[in-house]
Amino acid sequence: MDKQVFIRTALASVLAIGAMAAHAGPAAPQPDKEKCFGIAKAGANDCASATGSHSCAGTATKDNDKGDWKYVEKGTCDKMGGSMMAPKK
Repeated sequence: MDKQVFIRTALASVLAIGAMAAHAGPAAPQPDKEKCFGIAKAGANDCASATGSHSCAGTATKDNDKGDWKYVEKGTCDKMGGSMMAPKK
């Protein structure tokens, strides 16, 4: 019986965390920011991948993936080695 309670509690925790993440939504753009593709570090992207590999912020699995992006100060994307154009799917 204790095993069932543990499993139910763990499942409820996972569902609650997922619900909170879903309500957080993507990062809101600022007027002085622009999307920069290919510069996000693993786990530090601002929203879904342009290539469709994932659909949430903070879920990039590798550094500098061309489909992952972050908001950066306007005019700095090229200097950082990124691209303002999303890659083709």
